[in-house]
Amino acid sequence: MTPPTISAVPEILSTSDFEAAVHALNPRIAVFDCDGTLWSGDAGSAFMHWTVETGLLSRSAIDWLDDRYRKYKRGEVSELTICGEMVQVYQGLREDEVRRTARDFFRAKIERNIFPEMQRLIAALQRDGVEIWAVSSTNDWVIEEGVQRFNIPADRVLAAKVAVDNGVVTDRLLDVPTDQGKVTALAGAGITHPDAVFGNSVYDAAMLAIARRAFPVNPTPALAERSAVESWPIYFPASVRPV
Repeated sequence: MTPPTISAVPEILSTSDFEAAVHALNPRIAVFDCDGTLWSGDAGSAFMHWTVETGLLSRSAIDWLDDRYRKYKRGEVSELTICGEMVQVYQGLREDEVRRTARDFFRAKIERNIFPEMQRLIAALQRDGVEIWAVSSTNDWVIEEGVQRFNIPADRVLAAKVAVDNGVVTDRLLDVPTDQGKVTALAGAGITHPDAVFGNSVYDAAMLAIARRAFPVNPTPALAERSAVESWPIYFPASVRPV
């Protein structure tokens, strides 16, 4: 009788071991995913619900987006497609209005979920002169607002983005960094071999794979499984550390 297959379990780092491993690299360039990595939760979908609840989006836009998101949850719409559409849905709005909404949203819903361990790590790296980049498939309005808490400037953010014409949001996609698209976005910024990459999702795996060392943080089950295969030790901040 064939014994049951037992999935490999990746090594779990303590906070002190995690920080020591990062600093031991003496990195020059460090790249961070955002949702689930710098803070808990999915700011992209949460922002979508916030703009519905606050009336920023029209009823027709709400109905269309709700249908598309349900299909995404059923696996009928890809991650790449839905991430793009969640930015395109704001077409026709003034960008300054969307940015104000993103600011209010982050303060009200996400700021309290920031992992202090990641905030402390990035501050230490910045003091050492490390170049920090944020890469996310969530819209640039929310990500640029959020990473201000980490002193990461907007020109070091690669996020889902549409063109803006005369201050008005269009539906013309400029980038949707997810999965292999994160590697492509980094290459476009001249970064092909970052020293350290931090991510929480299987959609960060391609980006983690190009790093001198990969650091899965608060990994989803799919990424934890991939981490075991790749021998990537994983790390959980205290607020999300499993019992």
